[in-house]
Amino acid sequence: MKFSVSIRLLVSVMLVGAIAACQPAQSDRPATDETANESNSPATPDCRLVEHDAGETEICGQPQRVVALGPYALEPLLALEIQPIAFADHISLHQGDYDQPSQQIPYLGKFVTQPIANVGLAYNPSLESILQLKPDLIVGAEGSEAQYTNLSEIAPTILVSWSEPKASLEIIGQAVDRPEQAKQILQVTEQRIANAKENFAPLVATRPQMLLLGSSELQEIFLANYYGMCGSLLEELGFELLTPAGLEEPQSDSHSIPVSIETLPQLNDADLVLLLGNNFTELEQLDGLENFEAHQLAKLKQAWLENPIAQSLDASKTGQVYFIPVYICVGLPGVIGAELYLDELEQHLLTTQ
Repeated sequence: MKFSVSIRLLVSVMLVGAIAACQPAQSDRPATDETANESNSPATPDCRLVEHDAGETEICGQPQRVVALGPYALEPLLALEIQPIAFADHISLHQGDYDQPSQQIPYLGKFVTQPIANVGLAYNPSLESILQLKPDLIVGAEGSEAQYTNLSEIAPTILVSWSEPKASLEIIGQAVDRPEQAKQILQVTEQRIANAKENFAPLVATRPQMLLLGSSELQEIFLANYYGMCGSLLEELGFELLTPAGLEEPQSDSHSIPVSIETLPQLNDADLVLLLGNNFTELEQLDGLENFEAHQLAKLKQAWLENPIAQSLDASKTGQVYFIPVYICVGLPGVIGAELYLDELEQHLLTTQ
């Protein structure tokens, strides 16, 4: 599966259009004085109205039985120390319930402390399975909007945005009644990035220009500057991301910009090359997740090594080419993903200089 297909699985499938302006049935009533007062005053003191990407939802108390639809929903829940009872992934990496989450859910599974139910795919979950679990909160992301009305009939449901991970954490923090914890987590992450910027400063001073590419095995190559955190975090650290001459910056933060292998010599000013790899084929070769990262990168590494144009770049000649799974910065755009991405960048870029 080529990078474009994988990005459709990881991003485009979840970013299909704008969030529909769906509202719970009670929000569709005419805006009389009575209903206006109701919208500002929840029925009981421990209830609150949570505004999110699909409208607003009333949530009472602290939810105990939470269903997470997609890694974008699971990641902030785990950051807030909320253990879900069920999960739906964006890609079918595992069949059956998650009885050993650390071996069945990439990167996030190690934070899941108990077996949880598998309720299908995030953008097409099993409503019957979710109903049987009797959740008191359902958290989804872009891609779940088609099911929003049905999900809301099962339990209070909120949808959050892939492209706004900070806002998503704050929304989910309100939903699970941990708003202050959400703010503290964001502050810790901001400090982590600030510390990382200091650590990278000597490297940025001497090797500031980076070429950021995404591919599966070089049959198709994409400029990855605009894949959300993949590029933006590098820019926060001080790196200058190279772009081909005449390229206009896209409007969408998840935009795919194809480049040909033949154009890479035009970008030979790059001091560093970072390739974001993926491989969602031959998943049957995965035995648990111990070799997940190697599986994601093996074909790309081999293709880069064997391609004469790639090897002609100065960065290749000086050993300044690095590989990281795109899943980390595209699939996990929040605080956990930021920490994992920084760890990978520090491991590759700082320990080899």
